[in-house]
Amino acid sequence: MDAKVTWKQRLSFSGTADSGFSVPLGGEKSVGGDEDGFRPMELIATGLAGCTAMDVISILQKKRQQITAFEVKVHTERASEHPKVFTSAVIEYIITGISVDEAAVRRAIELSAERYCPAQAMFRGVFPMELRYSIYEEQNGALTLKVSGEYTPASAQV
Repeated sequence: MDAKVTWKQRLSFSGTADSGFSVPLGGEKSVGGDEDGFRPMELIATGLAGCTAMDVISILQKKRQQITAFEVKVHTERASEHPKVFTSAVIEYIITGISVDEAAVRRAIELSAERYCPAQAMFRGVFPMELRYSIYEEQNGALTLKVSGEYTPASAQV
């Protein structure tokens, strides 16, 4: 895979990769930026969320789960001193659907964490990650929390 960023002005860049899409990158005003794009560390967190989200939804679809909405949130903590690396992350899977099976959700999260998601594989030895999920039942347009839980991969121990 190849990726590049091209400088536009001040702390403004355009990032591209093999897919051909571009994404704006920008810095905060406090460091001389124009607040006109993703911060690089935001892209890393977004990449982590996207990597596991694609695995999990694909697996749930193969398991014929009736998913009507799906979202993955990543919350990271960072070191206070430079280089301000991630020190921990919480990945939260929010699944909405009709009669969604908790065992199917847990298995999809497990497969992503243990086998398929390269972002989780790269980071799991660097900082601890908590994997949480909430399953909402959709019925007549109303949402009810069916169950929430946590998956702890055996390989997640740092």
